[in-house]
Amino acid sequence: MGTQRDTLFRYLTMLQLIPRAPQFKATTTLQALLEERGFSVELRSIQRDLEKMSLHFPLQCDKRERPYRWSFDTNFKSGLPALDTATALTLVLAEEYLQSLLPRMAVDRLGPQFDSARRFLDGLQQNGYADWARRVRAIPDGKALLPAPIRAEVWQGISDALLNRQAVDVCYLSRQKGDIRQYTLHPQGLVARHSVSYLLATVNDYDDIRQFALHRIQTLAITDIAFRPQPDFCVDAYIREGGFDYPLNKESVQLVARISPDLAWRLSETPLSEQQQLSAPGEDGRITLTATIHNDQQTLWWLTGFGARVEVIEPLSWRRALAEQARQLHDMYRDSGDT
Repeated sequence: MGTQRDTLFRYLTMLQLIPRAPQFKATTTLQALLEERGFSVELRSIQRDLEKMSLHFPLQCDKRERPYRWSFDTNFKSGLPALDTATALTLVLAEEYLQSLLPRMAVDRLGPQFDSARRFLDGLQQNGYADWARRVRAIPDGKALLPAPIRAEVWQGISDALLNRQAVDVCYLSRQKGDIRQYTLHPQGLVARHSVSYLLATVNDYDDIRQFALHRIQTLAITDIAFRPQPDFCVDAYIREGGFDYPLNKESVQLVARISPDLAWRLSETPLSEQQQLSAPGEDGRITLTATIHNDQQTLWWLTGFGARVEVIEPLSWRRALAEQARQLHDMYRDSGDT
C-alpha cells in the first residue's frame, strides 16, 4: 500500500511540474526536480510514467530530440487540487490587485486559475458568493499607472534565465543615454515595483547589482558565457537597505513634522515606521509626528505629495528642500493670470 501511495504522490508531483505549451520540461529536468522533492526514480521509469499519464491527461511529447520534452496542452484547465471558497475568493481579489502591478502577460499566466475561481463562485448560487467577484475591487495606494508593456519573449526569457541560473545577452534602451546598449546580464532577482518590473543583475564581469526595467529590454538571448552567481545576494536585504528608495545616505533620520488631523489618523492606522509617535493635537489642531525612517528620496517625495498638510521641522535639510520647492512652485504659478 505504501508503494502505491508513493507512486501516486510522485505522479501528482510530476503533473505539477509540467508546464503548459509552448513551455516544456525535459525528462532529465523532471528527474532532477523529482529528486529535489524526495523521489528517486530512473529516467526510463519517468518516461514510462509520462506515457501512461498521457492516456488520461492532455500531455504532449516532443520527440524530435533527446531527452524528450513534455508539456500540457495550451488550453488544459487543471482541477488539481479542487478549489474551496476561501481560495476562490482570494484568487479573485489577487487578480484585481495584480492587474495594476504586473504586465498583462504575467497575469495571463494565471488566467486558468482565475477563470476556475470565478466559475467556482458563479456556481454557488444559493449562498451569496456568486456576486462576490463583481462586488470587490483592489485599488492601489496613490496614482496607479498602467503597467509598462513588456515583450512576451523577454518576460519568458528572463523568467527562465532566473530559474535556470543562466546568463543572457540583451539589447537595452538606456534611460540616461537614450540609446540602445548591449550587455551580458547575470540575473539575481526580479522585483515588481508599482507598474514597472525590474531585473536585478550583475553586468558583464562586474559584481555590483544593477536594476534593469524589463520593458526597456529590446532583445534577449541565452548566452554561452558561464553564469556568475552572487551567493551572498538577498533580494529582501537589497530592498530593506534602500535599493529602490534612492537613499540620500545610509543613516536613518528622525522625522519631526506637524501634520493635519486626517493624515495623523491615517498614520495611526498604517504607521510610517515601527518607531513612530503622534502627539496630542495642538491649539491649531495639528499633530506632531515623530518617526525614525530611512534617509531616502522616496520618503521626501511622499511628503511632498501632501502639500500644506505637512510641515517638516526636522531634518533641517528636508525642510530646506521642501521650502525651495515651494518657492519654485510659487514663482511658476505666480503669473498664471488668475485673480
